[in-house]
Amino acid sequence: MSLDPNFWNDSKAAEKMLKELKAHKVKVKQYTDIETVLEDLEVLFEFLKEGMGTEEEVDAKYLIASELIEETEMKTTLNKPEDEMSAIVEINAGAGGTEACDWAEMLERMYLMWGEKSGHKVSAISRVDGDVAGIKSVSLEITGEMVYGYLKGENGVHRLVRISPFNSQGKRMTSFASVFVHPVIDDTIEIEVNPADLSWDTFRASGAGGQHVNKTESAVRVRHAPSGVVVECQQERSQHLNREKALKVLKSRLYELEVQKQLEERDAVESQKMKNEWGSQIRSYVLDDRRVKDHRSNYQTSQTDAVLGGDLDAFLKATLMYRSGKN
Repeated sequence: MSLDPNFWNDSKAAEKMLKELKAHKVKVKQYTDIETVLEDLEVLFEFLKEGMGTEEEVDAKYLIASELIEETEMKTTLNKPEDEMSAIVEINAGAGGTEACDWAEMLERMYLMWGEKSGHKVSAISRVDGDVAGIKSVSLEITGEMVYGYLKGENGVHRLVRISPFNSQGKRMTSFASVFVHPVIDDTIEIEVNPADLSWDTFRASGAGGQHVNKTESAVRVRHAPSGVVVECQQERSQHLNREKALKVLKSRLYELEVQKQLEERDAVESQKMKNEWGSQIRSYVLDDRRVKDHRSNYQTSQTDAVLGGDLDAFLKATLMYRSGKN
C-alpha cells in the first residue's frame, strides 16, 4: 500500500491510513499474544496431568494469561477516536489557600512522573505560581499514544488530607485541586476556526526562564468568542511559537466540545466541573493514614508515596473498567 507511487500524493490521507493500519496491527498482536499464552497454558496443564510438570509452572503461566486478558479487556474500553490521542492536563488549586497551591504542585509532579515512567513526552504549556508556595494553575501537554484514553478518568476534584507542613501547630489539613484532561487533536482531524472569532493578548511569562521571561511579552492568551474557551501558552520563548501552540490547544478544546455534543455525553469534563470542596472529590489521598482511594471504582492502596511518584496505572485501569461497567 505505502509502496504505491501515488500513496503520498495526499499526505493527510496517507497519514490517516497508516495510523489506522497501526491500530489494527496492535489489536491483532493482542489477540495472537493471548492465543499463544493460552496454548502454552494448555500444554503445561496436560504435562501436569501426565506427571511431567509442576503446579507452580501452571500457576505462573495462568497468572500471566490472566494479566494479559485483563489488560486487553481494559484496552477494549478505549474505542473512541480521541482515546488514541495525546492529552492536555490542567490542574487548578481549589479551596485551601497555600495548602491547595502546594497540593496542585504535588499533582503536577505526579502526572509528570507518570508520563516519564510511561515513556511519554511531558512539557508545561502555562503555569501560574502560588503567592507563597506551589502553583495556582498549570497546563501540561503529555504526548504519546493512548494518553488521553488512559487519563480521561482523572477529570474531577482530588482531595488531600495530611499533617500540614505550613502549620506551626502541626494540624491535619484538607486541600482540594481540580484536574481537567483534554485530547490533543492531530492533523488527521480538521477543525476550522474563524480568525474573526479570536481575540489575542500578550503578557510576560512567569516562572523559570531567566531575564527573557521578565523583559519580553512572549506569552499569549487567546479567547474564542462563540464558545468562550480561553487558552494561555508560555511554553516557548517565541511569541509566534506560543501562538501556534495556543491555537492547537484551542482546536483540541473545541474538538472535545463537539465530540461531547455529538455523543450527548456529559460524563467527561462538563459533568465533573464541581466545586473544589467537600463532597465533590473523585479521589482522596490521606497521607497520615497511608491511603489513596478512588471514590468511583473503590480501588485503594496504602502505597501513597508510590502513587504520588507517578504509579497511577492501577487507578487508571480501575477507573476505565468502572466507567465501562465492568468489574
